[in-house]
Amino acid sequence: MSENSSNNAYWAANKRIIMVSLVIWAVVSFGFGILLRPLLSGIAIGGTDLGFWFAQQGSILVFLGIIFFYAWRMNRLDREHGVEEE
Repeated sequence: MSENSSNNAYWAANKRIIMVSLVIWAVVSFGFGILLRPLLSGIAIGGTDLGFWFAQQGSILVFLGIIFFYAWRMNRLDREHGVEEE
């Protein structure tokens, strides 16, 4: 595989990981915390409704999970394309 096509494959995979992460973040923070809150109000978690929990706690926890996932996945992608850090 040529260097140019390898670079293109690397950046395509990188952009795909970023887009998936952003979509998950948007659905959890904006979707569950704001748009779907009335639908989630009947489900109790931690003494409050699930929509409020996502707005206050859940979106933060999911965001932290996305950060760790992104770091892990990018390290693996770097190794696959031979650009890992030492």
